[in-house]
Amino acid sequence: MLDIANFDHIGIRISDRKASVAFYQLLGFRQIADGGYENGHPLVMLHPSGININLLGPATENQGHNILMDEPSKSPGITHLALKMKDAEATEAFVTENGIEITGRREFRGTKTIFIRDPDRNVLELVGPGPSVADLIAEHVHADR
Repeated sequence: MLDIANFDHIGIRISDRKASVAFYQLLGFRQIADGGYENGHPLVMLHPSGININLLGPATENQGHNILMDEPSKSPGITHLALKMKDAEATEAFVTENGIEITGRREFRGTKTIFIRDPDRNVLELVGPGPSVADLIAEHVHADR
């Protein structure tokens, strides 16, 4: 077993630097470095919570189309980023007030979750307070047996 300390960052390929940086800044991320975006290296975006997103670019194909989530055939890859929120109602109000479309929602055992998309249609799952999604899924699976 690997002795993992924590999750460090996730890389997200983007097609429009200006639109993506503005979107993630709206969510509270701050660009702390440009590692060479035009050469495919990351724009490092850091949130006050400590979450680090690397925006990689520029994408050369399928701009504005998420082949992992929007195609009927399913390809391997990371399908979404889930962020645990402190307040589900405040999160939904913020998203709505800022004109971000809610593309899905779920509620299970009091945990409210909404789904949004970034400018390249990458999915962000915003999970409200309550048990972890892992615990909720395990409980659901084991209850059906």
